Amino acid sequence: IRYRTRDLTRLLPGTARPGMRRLQRCTGRTDDMMIVRGGNVFPTQVEELVVGVPGLSPYFQCELSRPGRMDELTVVVEAGTHLDEQTRSSLAAALSIRIKDRIGVSATVRVVPPATIERSLGKARRIVDHRRG
Repeated sequence: IRYRTRDLTRLLPGTARPGMRRLQRCTGRTDDMMIVRGGNVFPTQVEELVVGVPGLSPYFQCELSRPGRMDELTVVVEAGTHLDEQTRSSLAAALSIRIKDRIGVSATVRVVPPATIERSLGKARRIVDHRRG
């Protein structure tokens, strides 16, 4: 972690030049991190899993809520094409299992029709936090 910039990276073996350590490419930012039921979740982790499921598009959002005492994560992801309800349901179940296995956090997954998630010209809005006020 590079504390002043909040970049997530790691030191690589060797040196870039005398007295300078080599850094891996930036893998994310600490201010993008979500804490869900005590586990740290990054949108980039979810993105890797979303793009690994055939039939899903790379457009997704992580919605955080706290209906009771525990935080809940819902991943809303667009289908790649118009799919029937049964196919969307099976894709959602597959992604939910992958999230639990790889990240260690239970998540509800909703697969929505294409072009449902709002697009932006700048940075994509990956986290929607309903826990605050």
